[in-house]
Amino acid sequence: MATTTAMTIKTFLKTASLLPEETSVLLRGDHGIGKSQVIRQLASIIATKEKIDDFEVIDRRLSQMSEGDMIGLPSVDGDVTKFNPPVWYRRACDKPCCLFLDELNRATHEIMQAAFQIVLDHELNGWKLHPQTRVYSAINSSGTYTVNEMDPALLDRFWCIDLRPDKSDWLEWARENVPELIIDFIEHDTTDQWLDIPKNVEPGAVTTSRRSWELLGNALKRAEIIDEPNNPLFYSVCLGYVGVEATIAFYEFAKSVDNRITGEDIIDHYVDGDDSRVRNKVKCMGQERQNGAIEKVAAHVTKNIEKLTDAQGENLKKFMSDLPGELRVSAWSKLTQHGIEKIELAKSVHKYCGAAILDVFGVPMGPAGVGVIPQIPSIFAKGKDFQNHKK
Repeated sequence: MATTTAMTIKTFLKTASLLPEETSVLLRGDHGIGKSQVIRQLASIIATKEKIDDFEVIDRRLSQMSEGDMIGLPSVDGDVTKFNPPVWYRRACDKPCCLFLDELNRATHEIMQAAFQIVLDHELNGWKLHPQTRVYSAINSSGTYTVNEMDPALLDRFWCIDLRPDKSDWLEWARENVPELIIDFIEHDTTDQWLDIPKNVEPGAVTTSRRSWELLGNALKRAEIIDEPNNPLFYSVCLGYVGVEATIAFYEFAKSVDNRITGEDIIDHYVDGDDSRVRNKVKCMGQERQNGAIEKVAAHVTKNIEKLTDAQGENLKKFMSDLPGELRVSAWSKLTQHGIEKIELAKSVHKYCGAAILDVFGVPMGPAGVGVIPQIPSIFAKGKDFQNHKK
């Protein structure tokens, strides 16, 4: 496989969203890296960009389809016959859709030929796709898979990319979809051996993959044992999803209390009366783990809180004060990233944490509590938004 066409997920999403509607896209990569999820993310980006209210993702597994499933069935129209398209294809003709033809190289020869016309002409048996319908396809491209060779003439019709997602791609997606414990484990894995499928794995072995961690998270939450690593079922559930080696490493990590500080712990219990256990743990962390704590706090606050309470504000203020200067600026940026969209949250963060940020630059807080706004690049760039909102 050529390496010159490799892209991370972030680069792929930015690039593919700019392609013309008539360009068909082919994603190649190992199983479990999230190709289907990436297509759904891309569809959401395009729908927002082009203001399409209903941009359905039609996901068809070509390996499971017969010829009739693909091209439809004939009917008599007077003294001639014509093919009536299947309902899913008709929808892609009648309105803008994201038509995702998955497992293309596992399909039969007849199905691949039908896909050829869709990819090339955005048409099948005289039925034209809607002008705004996009066509995407995905294949597993390693020699370890049982797949069919793709016709060079078919391959030549695609904008073809080898998806090589990096760790940060998955972590960014996982913060909305995977339990925090699993995110922490992957984030603090300095060996980078547990996220993706191991190399030279034995056939039939249960291994880790980006998909398997998502499935494991869902299972542990469903069983209500995500916070109970000492429950015998915790270990057993992990085994079937990620295999023995990863289960042992994850199990030991989960039992370590020091590694299990959540964003909610910090914002609600940083200093809990006379109990400063959470604060003491954060202060003992190195900067890399403190930066991870910032990500957790920002994700929890921006997702779940519209305006800080006094107790939450005081906890956040103490947390920010315990961070080194550059991490305070990073925390401020992440907590106020939504700007005017979450103006009440931004104002409450400023109320409790403004002094800690200004202190980084040696600038005093003004007597009204809104601060002496210095000319600091980027972090106060939305100050005008605040002033306009007040007016």
